[in-house]
Amino acid sequence: MRGLPVQILTWPAEMGADVAREAGFEPVVLGAIDSGHTGPDDTERAAIELEKAGVDLLLFAGGDGTARNICNAVSDRLPVLGIPAGVKIHSGVYGVTPRAAGEIVAMLVRGELVTLGDEEVRDIDEEAFRQGRVRAKYYGELLVPQEHRYLQHVKNGAREAEELVLADIAADVVETMAPGVCYVMGSGTTVQAVMDELGLPNTLLGVDLVQDGQLVAADCTAAQLLDLTEGRDCRLVVTLIGGQGHIIGRGNQQLSPALLRRIGRENIQLLATKTKLKALEGRPLIVDSGDPQLDRELAGLIRVTTGYHDAVLYRVADL
Repeated sequence: MRGLPVQILTWPAEMGADVAREAGFEPVVLGAIDSGHTGPDDTERAAIELEKAGVDLLLFAGGDGTARNICNAVSDRLPVLGIPAGVKIHSGVYGVTPRAAGEIVAMLVRGELVTLGDEEVRDIDEEAFRQGRVRAKYYGELLVPQEHRYLQHVKNGAREAEELVLADIAADVVETMAPGVCYVMGSGTTVQAVMDELGLPNTLLGVDLVQDGQLVAADCTAAQLLDLTEGRDCRLVVTLIGGQGHIIGRGNQQLSPALLRRIGRENIQLLATKTKLKALEGRPLIVDSGDPQLDRELAGLIRVTTGYHDAVLYRVADL
């Protein structure tokens, strides 16, 4: 956005001012915080005060919890746009990547025609999650610039009718697992089906390590994954987020750029039902690793396992 005629109003320190200055802007800083000890109440208070100050667009970074805070504070009275930075993002109020969010802002500043419309704010249904199911609960709507090349779609849940297809995918993956290889098992119900086929416990929203049919480590952090895969032959088993198409950077931020480079693009095994792919309506898959160069390296056609001995090629975008 540098070079465009914008004035940035923000909140102090880690709530916006620091990042704005690092990016080369001179923001107008409002409010006061207890730096290092901020929480949801600070987010809501900042949103309310920025609305009162007359901002044209409210930008915020985070995940579904932050979107709920913004929804509580300003509802649909003010155009808003999320910069994706959370582990879980089911809401349709975020750019598909931070860069994509910036493209939307630039379009607005340049005066290009961008439709505004209501998009859903969703977050994990904690009761369903405790029962081992990932389901997003509706919390309201926000007014969002609807530039669909760059705006994330609301996450879709898997259909019960696809359970047999998931079993076929899982059987294919388990049949082709090589001895002595360390498998990094990503999050989501599709990968959970593979863990069920192996008869192993699964971290539904985390990342596990498996080797020779045994669980090596559960719910690993990024640092643990790097440590435990050092010097090993590794593969990554991952799925995409339904309705959105993210394969890296949503729900699996433990998969650091360093780990992904260690594994290599050729050792990424992507799983998805054909129904899940068709729901994207031709939109490409998305990688948001936090390393733009790596994202470009991972772009292009990728093989997707869609059933037992069944696979298709699908495009990964270079956003």
